[in-house]
Amino acid sequence: MSTMTQAKPAMSLRDLVQTLKPKPAKSPFAGKHVHFIGIGGSGMCGLANMLLDQGAIVSGTDRSASAVTHKLSEMGATVSYEQTAASIPADTQLVVHTVAVKPDHPEMIEAKSRGLETLKYAQMLGRVFNQKYGIAIAGTHGKSTTTAMTAHVLLSTGRDPSFVVGATCPQLGGSARSGGGDYFVVEACEYDRSFHNLRPQVGVVLNVEEDHLDYYKNLDEIVESFGVFMSQVDAGGIVLTAADNANALKAARQSNARVETYAVEAAADWQASGIRRFQGKAHFAVSYHGKKMGQMTLTLAGKHNVGNALVATAVATQCGIPFEEIAAAIESFKAPDRRSQLLCEAGGVHIVDDYGHHPTEIRATLLALREHYRPDRLICVFQPHQHSRTRFLLEDFTRSFSHADVVIVPDIYFVRDSEADRKAVNSAMLVEGIKAQGREARYIPDFASIIDHVQSELRPGDLVVSMGAGPVWEVTHELVRRISAGRPA
Repeated sequence: MSTMTQAKPAMSLRDLVQTLKPKPAKSPFAGKHVHFIGIGGSGMCGLANMLLDQGAIVSGTDRSASAVTHKLSEMGATVSYEQTAASIPADTQLVVHTVAVKPDHPEMIEAKSRGLETLKYAQMLGRVFNQKYGIAIAGTHGKSTTTAMTAHVLLSTGRDPSFVVGATCPQLGGSARSGGGDYFVVEACEYDRSFHNLRPQVGVVLNVEEDHLDYYKNLDEIVESFGVFMSQVDAGGIVLTAADNANALKAARQSNARVETYAVEAAADWQASGIRRFQGKAHFAVSYHGKKMGQMTLTLAGKHNVGNALVATAVATQCGIPFEEIAAAIESFKAPDRRSQLLCEAGGVHIVDDYGHHPTEIRATLLALREHYRPDRLICVFQPHQHSRTRFLLEDFTRSFSHADVVIVPDIYFVRDSEADRKAVNSAMLVEGIKAQGREARYIPDFASIIDHVQSELRPGDLVVSMGAGPVWEVTHELVRRISAGRPA
């Protein structure tokens, strides 16, 4: 048993739902006109969907039309693609905007001139989330998959949850859902201290590492921020954190809730052990406080995903779901888009796309791909995301590709960076660092040239993976299109 577990009686979330003050039957947003600037974003469209379900009057703008904006229009939202002062309806009472929308945006200026209340997406998410019994899943990486997996278990077992995931999840019907049940599962982001707006009954921290150093001063400040998040978990609830992450354990000391730990093949309150891989699946045992709960099967590759499944199991158990039902749901789970997503298998070549953009997740994902597919050659096309992240974590990035045979790096994806950051680092520097680690690496600035190069080099037994939070998926999708069209290599 972990020494982190605090000596207070355990209370399941199901019991907590019964003992806490009932949540309001009627939404405080019913009949209220809420306007979204950037309504087509993955989180924003999910919130707009939920507010429509709760009886709100919803309008919004975006730069261009998309499947999600069309769907919102069909549901009753008024969506415009002109972002001007006139785009805010006269009867608007509340304006919600993404963090990317600046104060000099025409709609922001108009909202201020009218004296309208304006909220960031994260602030609005907190208001909606805090109406229900919340499960918030935080961490430097792994959040989307774990949030989606937890939501899938609750949905598959009839709990009718609400959820917001920072990824497209075809199996879940999208990135967000407004359910009629008690539980709300949300991916809790640390950037801009967004997760400080949440007051969950269950708080999960998968890992705490250096990231977003364009916003945080250093790792100590990041740990402190996670500590604040954990301190806001209901005192009668539970905090679940990785037993093997010292920073997460340090932050957990700020919690007033019961703290439990989880680990894969190591000592913890929740344990996954005896992992065996057979026919592309992982089989392992789950134990709680040293007592075996049962066997579990997972179709996702990688030890890190066994850990994610363990978290989903622990949370679902807190919700009173029997282990047998949890295990069945975990086995049926399919990862969100861009999470080691197999796009094509043809002629002995596998094409995969992945969102990984932090050194630790890159390393774990490449290892998982190598173990799962056993390729003769693993070619990774990695697009660095942000100059600031690349600069601050450059040494870590250079050591992250040990499980790749060839690494191809285009220009860095420019977002939220200063000109100083842009001048301080470039992709060629990263390539030289990867070469210094003994790996084959090449800098090719643009996607078109990368696609032509990779296609000309492809041979049976290869696995090609695109990695990064930017549009690097275009590389593998075009390769798939060419292979499907029968274009010769």
